[in-house]
Amino acid sequence: MTKLELEDIQGYIIRGYAHMMYSRFVYLQITDAAAAKNWLSKSWGEMTTAVHIHDKSKISDKHLNIAFTHKGLSVLGLNEENLNAFSREFRQGMVSRHRSRLLGDADSSAPEKWNWGNYSGDSDETDDFIEPKDRNFPIHLCLMVFGNHKESVDDIKKDKIVCLKYYEELKAKFAENGLEELFSIDGQTQPDNKEHFGFRDGISQPIIEGSGRRGPQDDVVKAGEFLFGYENEFGVYPDTPLIVKDQGNQNLLAPDAGGSGLKDLGRNGSFLVMRQLEQDVHKFWTFLNEKTNNPDGSPNEKESLKLGAKIMGRWQSGAPITLFPEKDPGVISDINDFGYSKFDPDGLKCPFGSHLRRSNPRDSVDDHGIKESYKLSKQHRIIRRARLYGQIFAGSPTNTTPEGEVGLLFACFNADISRQFEFLQYTWGKLPKVKELYNDPDPIIGVKEKPDAGEEQNFTIQDLPVNRTIHDLPRVIKVKGGAYFFFPSISTLRFLATV
Repeated sequence: MTKLELEDIQGYIIRGYAHMMYSRFVYLQITDAAAAKNWLSKSWGEMTTAVHIHDKSKISDKHLNIAFTHKGLSVLGLNEENLNAFSREFRQGMVSRHRSRLLGDADSSAPEKWNWGNYSGDSDETDDFIEPKDRNFPIHLCLMVFGNHKESVDDIKKDKIVCLKYYEELKAKFAENGLEELFSIDGQTQPDNKEHFGFRDGISQPIIEGSGRRGPQDDVVKAGEFLFGYENEFGVYPDTPLIVKDQGNQNLLAPDAGGSGLKDLGRNGSFLVMRQLEQDVHKFWTFLNEKTNNPDGSPNEKESLKLGAKIMGRWQSGAPITLFPEKDPGVISDINDFGYSKFDPDGLKCPFGSHLRRSNPRDSVDDHGIKESYKLSKQHRIIRRARLYGQIFAGSPTNTTPEGEVGLLFACFNADISRQFEFLQYTWGKLPKVKELYNDPDPIIGVKEKPDAGEEQNFTIQDLPVNRTIHDLPRVIKVKGGAYFFFPSISTLRFLATV
């Protein structure tokens, strides 16, 4: 049985900090590498690890984690040979032309219209800034600050006070530590963990083998899918960044578990994908209401909610539509122990094209059997760590218009960006051919804002005697920024202070 080195793993990948309902993600540049390394040599001990503290009286009221872009590692002093040991996706970043096509970042979601993250100076395609010139980019690192007042998770305001007080303490020393803040995004979590469209989020999470978390065996995934230095679902060690040219105090690093004889820069670390996704709640619910109106044109709230559940794969309470096909049971639900082949092989309860069924098909991947399907599903899992930004708002058929911009700061961990995050986005999300579907993109992340001439974007609901088709899906999210980060181990943070 795999045993993780929890004391060397930054906590956000394992724990999620669900009890800390307010957070601030601070994006910075390194202005003085020597000062920044001196800060790292002292501050690594402040980073929250994945060790679970059972004594509640000793649980900290604040958490801190850190991640670096490829450019940030370069500015910090990691030499070119060692930088090149990282995967191509991380080196190129999120905004090369090829990657934008892959992720569907076009029209109003095109990188040149982003608010942040659209610097591609390390890409093999351009060395230019493509964001507005009045923004001081590129981003070198992200500090993730979380606050918890320890009393009740029902009061976000108290969490906010703790979080921002800690942030101000850190900020006061940015300049002397060789750091300059570019901007920040505040993330919040609703007590019932609903996102702005109104659906309970974050239920279907993989369990990392050896993490200490418990749950259905079908959700247990090999650690190497998310952490370098451990075997993955293919029975091999993931392609980890190794020290190929002598640099820094390598005694701080573990040897490559793959047997190369080199020191492993990646062990106990991961890649962190971040994307800021604006949610058009009004467009989402207006579309559902229009498609479910009664014959006389009056609204049918029950049918609108049901169509929303079909599209998402869960009711607003979180209850899976696979197990509750007719109506929402109404109580907050974390039910996640089910398979589609067992309970819904023909998609008559949860459509094949629903957002959740596409992103995690569980035991029902195309025409594969149950065992092979679970194996394939586990090879493409990610650990999601999303936080809301903007007004706390939960949409519904009768509550469609939040005040100001609202959205999701999507974040996920994976050891292979191409095979995990990008695969889910492109192959299972963007491509319309799933099962017998041919014109059905993922209704949440795969819809084009401006489809090609004659291109249909439908949502098919499997039914008897014939299927039903919902035509002309609208795009309800807009990408406002994003980047790929390296989420290092505690040992690697100590090493980076010596390069």
